[in-house]
Amino acid sequence: MIVTAPYLMFLGDVPDQLAAKTAQGIVDWRGEWCLGQLRLPGCKADLGIPDMTIAEAAAAGVRTLIVGVANAGGVLPDHWTSIIVAAIEAGMDVASGLHTRLGSKPEIRAAAEKHGARLTDVRHSTETFATGKGTKRAGYRLLTVGTDCSVGKKYTALALEKAMRARGLDADFRATGQTGVFISGRGVAIDAVVADFISGAAEWISPEAMPGHWDLVEGQGSLFHPSFAGVTMGLLHGSQPDAYVVCHEPTRSTMRGVQHPLPSIADVIDLTQRCGALTNPGIRPVGIAVNTEKLGESEARALLAKLEAEHGLPATDPIRFGVETIIDRLVRDFPDTRRLTHA
Repeated sequence: MIVTAPYLMFLGDVPDQLAAKTAQGIVDWRGEWCLGQLRLPGCKADLGIPDMTIAEAAAAGVRTLIVGVANAGGVLPDHWTSIIVAAIEAGMDVASGLHTRLGSKPEIRAAAEKHGARLTDVRHSTETFATGKGTKRAGYRLLTVGTDCSVGKKYTALALEKAMRARGLDADFRATGQTGVFISGRGVAIDAVVADFISGAAEWISPEAMPGHWDLVEGQGSLFHPSFAGVTMGLLHGSQPDAYVVCHEPTRSTMRGVQHPLPSIADVIDLTQRCGALTNPGIRPVGIAVNTEKLGESEARALLAKLEAEHGLPATDPIRFGVETIIDRLVRDFPDTRRLTHA
C-alpha cells in the first residue's frame, strides 16, 4: 500500500463524529500527516484541524485526499464524486477505506486516468488467503474484543503497542480494519475478506513469531452484534489469542445501528472463552478497556474500580488513564514475555 502524505481528510456530510472514525483515528495517531479537513454542508463531525478547500489544500502541499468516513455498508455517495474529481484535477491522489471502490465511479476513474492519480482502496487487499487451519504457532497474541462496534478496540491495541514498546517489550500492532491499515501501513481489512478465508487472513496477519513476542490484534465488531458477529468469530479463531482485552462504552443501551441491547462484560468474557477455546484452550482475559469520554473523571474512576472488583481484572480507559495496569497483568500471567535486547 502506498499512500503519500500529507493528507486532506474528507468527511463529506457524515451525521456524527463516530461516522468519521477513520479520519479521527488517523489524526489521533498520525496527526503530523494531516494538514486539514474538508467538510460538506450538514457535516456533524469535526477533527479539530483546519478546514480547507481543495485549492487551499493543493497550495499547502497536500498529496492525498483521504476519504475518512465509516458508514453502514461502506458506500461512496454519488454526491461526493465531484469533490473527489476536483481533488484529482488539483494534482492529488485519493485513498479510501470504504467498500465501494473508487474506480467503480466512472467519473473518478476517468479523472485518475487523465491526470495520472493513484487510487488506493485500503479495504481491498491484493493478498490471496488460505482457509484457517487453527494450528498452534509460536509467539503470543492478544486480541481486543468488544461489547459493541466502535468501542475502542483499535485504540486499545495501539495504546498497548506504544506502552509495551516503551517498557522494552517485543510487541507489534496488527491492523484488521481500514483505519488501522492507514495508521500502521500494513494489515488487511478483515470485513472485506470472503467469509471462508477470514480466519486464514487472521492467521496471515499474526503469523508464527519469536517465543514471547506479542502481536496485538485489532478486534472488529462483536460476537453479540447481529450484523458483524461473523467477522468477529473468524478473527477470534484465526488470531488464536492467548489473551484478550474486553472493550466497552458504558453509556450505550443498544448496539450501534441495531435495536439489540448491549451485552454485559461478563457475557462477552463467557462467550469469548467458549468460542476462543476452539483454537486456543488457554485463552484468558487480561483487562477491561472502557471508553469514558462521556463521563466525568470521578465518575469514570468509580466505574473502573467497580468493574475491577466485579471481574477481578484491571480496568482502565487507555487514552485517559493509560494501559500500564493491563500490561502488568499480561507480564504477570505470561512471565516469558520477550524483552527487546536493546532495551
